[in-house]
Amino acid sequence: MGDLLLVRHGETEWSLSGQHTSFTDLPLTGHGEEQAKSLAPLLCGRTLSLALTSPLHRATRTAELAGITGALPEPDLHEWNYGGYEGVTSDEIHRTRPAWDLWTDGVPPGPDGRPGESPEEIGRRADRVLARVDTALARDDGDVVLVAHSHFLRVLTARRLGLPPAEGRLFQLATATLSRLSTEHGRPVIAEWNVRA
Repeated sequence: MGDLLLVRHGETEWSLSGQHTSFTDLPLTGHGEEQAKSLAPLLCGRTLSLALTSPLHRATRTAELAGITGALPEPDLHEWNYGGYEGVTSDEIHRTRPAWDLWTDGVPPGPDGRPGESPEEIGRRADRVLARVDTALARDDGDVVLVAHSHFLRVLTARRLGLPPAEGRLFQLATATLSRLSTEHGRPVIAEWNVRA
């Protein structure tokens, strides 16, 4: 059985500044493009049975630069919808809500019909992606790679390990890193985490 490979997109201006970025479709910075290219040797030689990306440019461009071919866009891999906190840093939020915690409180609705999402809603999206992953891994013809975003991939990891969505808080994930979820004695495990070239 293959492994589940998780790739966080390369650096953007807002990942660098710490601004929450979900539906704002920012490009990679020059450094982010170099980071994405540096992932290619980590993926080289792996047989992929399925490659999925978030539909956002920063993820699709990372996949392209990392040498992942034939990747399909998957809407459920979209980053957490930050609603009213889009473009805002955690420090800015804490000025008016000192006890706020994304992992337990979620986010308030934003403008233009951006409702925001709760940890449970993200968990349901992650579960749908994992069902698709399991179908591909059951064919036993290679690994599955997902190219997406920090908070979403952290929730997906928690769900893969049988944890509640909010436990994604335990898994720090840097830009342009590769993580590998595998199995041991039939149980999901973290085999590698936050690996850079």
